[in-house]
Amino acid sequence: MPDIWIEPWAERDLELLRRVNTPEMKQHLGGPETDEQVLARHQRYLAMPAAGTGVMFSVRLGPRGDAAGTIGYWDRLWQDRPVHETGWSVLPEHQGRGIAAAAALAVVERLRGERRLRYLHAFPSVGNPASNAVCRRAGFTLVGECDFEYPAGSGHLLRSNDWRLDLEGGTLPPC
Repeated sequence: MPDIWIEPWAERDLELLRRVNTPEMKQHLGGPETDEQVLARHQRYLAMPAAGTGVMFSVRLGPRGDAAGTIGYWDRLWQDRPVHETGWSVLPEHQGRGIAAAAALAVVERLRGERRLRYLHAFPSVGNPASNAVCRRAGFTLVGECDFEYPAGSGHLLRSNDWRLDLEGGTLPPC
């Protein structure tokens, strides 16, 4: 498993957010955002812990390493039940090395320690084989396909896979 660290979102992570906001990185999410939207997203990420709605992280290579991507979790209602949702991005130069799966496992461990909600969901596009593979490697179970609104409140529906992980379940799979 790669030596990664997840660190709570900080002011310095605005540049990382801009680096993952490219046509290539956002091809399964409806395309890049405007700089104004990126700045608003950055402010939401900074505010999440104080609001108690989740936590965004930068994914770093080692304890003081370079940023390799982002991951986070947040609360949402899914099928009328409160659940955690997760999502990630890994910069192109770091893809294919197990970084996203390692970061997902770190988030799962953190959530299991919180013991608030039972399920963690991920909703990658059905056409995104890499993110669907991350879900498999991190121990999620495929529930099925669904139409998923992204970004929330936009009215833009994506055909996604609904992956679910039971946070009260047993041990995590090897990465």
